[in-house]
Amino acid sequence: MRGLKVIGLFCVLVFLAACTSCHNDPVETRLIASPTTIASSELISIDSLMWQQPDSALMRLLPCFDTCCRDGVHTVSTAYNCHYAHLLLAELLYKNDYAQTNRAELQQAVSYFDSLVRQAFPPFKGVPEGRGIHTNNSNDILSFLDARAHYINGVGYYENDSAVEACAEYLKALEIMDERFGEKELVGKKAKFMAYTYNRLGDLFSEQFMMEPAIACYKNSYAYSIVSPISSYSVSNALYHMGLQFNMKGEKDSANYYYSQALANMPDSTNPYYRDIVSTQYLLLYQLTHQTEASLKRLKQMVALTEDDDERLTRYLAIGDIYFEEGFYDSACFYLEPVLKNNDNSFLQIQVANYLRIIYDSLGNKEKSDWCKLYLALHNETGAENSALVSQLSDLFKTYMSQRQEKEAEAKREAAVKKVLKVIIPIAVVLTLAIIVTAKWRSKKLLKAKEERHQQEMETERQAHKMQQAALSGRLKRSNEELRDVSKQLEQSLSKNTFESEASNDYAAFINAPICLYIVELAHKSQFKSKMDYLIYKDDALSKEQILALRDAAEKHLARFVSLIRKQFPKLTDSDMDYCYLFLLGLSEADISALMQRAYTTVCDRSRKINRIVGADDSLYHTLHNML
Repeated sequence: MRGLKVIGLFCVLVFLAACTSCHNDPVETRLIASPTTIASSELISIDSLMWQQPDSALMRLLPCFDTCCRDGVHTVSTAYNCHYAHLLLAELLYKNDYAQTNRAELQQAVSYFDSLVRQAFPPFKGVPEGRGIHTNNSNDILSFLDARAHYINGVGYYENDSAVEACAEYLKALEIMDERFGEKELVGKKAKFMAYTYNRLGDLFSEQFMMEPAIACYKNSYAYSIVSPISSYSVSNALYHMGLQFNMKGEKDSANYYYSQALANMPDSTNPYYRDIVSTQYLLLYQLTHQTEASLKRLKQMVALTEDDDERLTRYLAIGDIYFEEGFYDSACFYLEPVLKNNDNSFLQIQVANYLRIIYDSLGNKEKSDWCKLYLALHNETGAENSALVSQLSDLFKTYMSQRQEKEAEAKREAAVKKVLKVIIPIAVVLTLAIIVTAKWRSKKLLKAKEERHQQEMETERQAHKMQQAALSGRLKRSNEELRDVSKQLEQSLSKNTFESEASNDYAAFINAPICLYIVELAHKSQFKSKMDYLIYKDDALSKEQILALRDAAEKHLARFVSLIRKQFPKLTDSDMDYCYLFLLGLSEADISALMQRAYTTVCDRSRKINRIVGADDSLYHTLHNML
């Protein structure tokens, strides 16, 4: 017993220790500079405005730089606010389609926020950087600013044609967000930021014909746009770009599916995004079905709705493509030549130059054909450079994805271990307590039985001694009367024991009847639960034939008991008697609820009703056995 108590106490202590470890981290939260206490209220207000009205936010921010980073009390008067302001300036320049003019100051801001994050989340032995550290709101703000700084720094690299550096900064921003925030926290501005970043990465990979990474990025952009849309067109735009990647891979059916989904999510048809999708889909329709007239008609309708020259040239390229494929070279030249002369997109120019080279060769225009060949040759000289660029970008993305998958796998392992511990430890505690309680109950039961046997033996000895004393005293007459009484009591006791023995044999025959054995085995095997809906045990319910077989077994083996019960308690119905037979088999209310397909509360009510009829306060099982 003492050993069991020790085991139980040990399990409880382990459980409490596990619970404590889940909620109390020994690592202190560190934050050298708290954004909530040192950030300028004006900058916070501008930051909030930026997400809805970037043009107005820029106009409010510019006056702050009159006093930026100077001493004294000014709008921007601390190192933190100075770097914060330059981060906002870079973001607002980008959002208002201006070139980034504060590159040096922005990169200083990146280093500054990185240093604050390292101080707030220092790595320590045994745990990856940042993991397991309890964060607060100030640290969340700081981490988000750090991620934004890396993102907008990547935009600056991209504007300066440094695609690898831009990609590295975008991935760093994602890494910070993955490290510091759980999926449930990536809502609102954070979800928009994730959509922005994945969209930029998708565009970067798409330009280098890296379709698989681009698809992965656009899918993530789509997922975060669903959570918090960047604009009313962001969901459609992500779907459209996924379709473009599948089109580039040659998977036309998948491309058509995403184009259709993009159109289905488009809120209106009066915007350039809609016209882009329609034009691309009809060009694809021509490629799949060669419905030349329908495709050209729809594409020319889109040309009529264009709002600027860049969009018009894009539509021209689609129309010229169809005319080229159909061999109508004069019409193809009409649409393709303006694209080559006026479009700044090198990829489109190369595509058009290829078309025109073939057309000019066919038309015998050697001068123009040679010019196209020269242009293509000059471009092909950069092929090795592009190959190296793609390789670098691919390595960066693979490294990021590999690290992310490792972190996700680690997080899943930790969650699985915690989940198992939360299940196993309480079960171990409950089992230990159950063993202790059961052992105590059995000990008390054995002690009580021993005491009863001792009292019976003492009473028997007392009666025998009394009879011996009476015989020795010479009071034979009285002794004879006592002997007759004792004899009578012994006869009654013998009769009673005989009756009880017969009743015991009848009960044994009853519970060993085939139907009873089946019911008891079914209940033991199924382990019916009172908290479960009885309807889920429908397949285990007793049929009418089985209930009739149970009645027959009771009336056959417990005939005297059944007759006595019915005679003394006529209010008991046949259905009540069925419940009595099941209780006599030792079944619980949960077992009977499942087998009779009745609610657990209904079975309990029936048990109390039967007890009221027979006038007993004990459990129905014990009541029936006492009567038996």
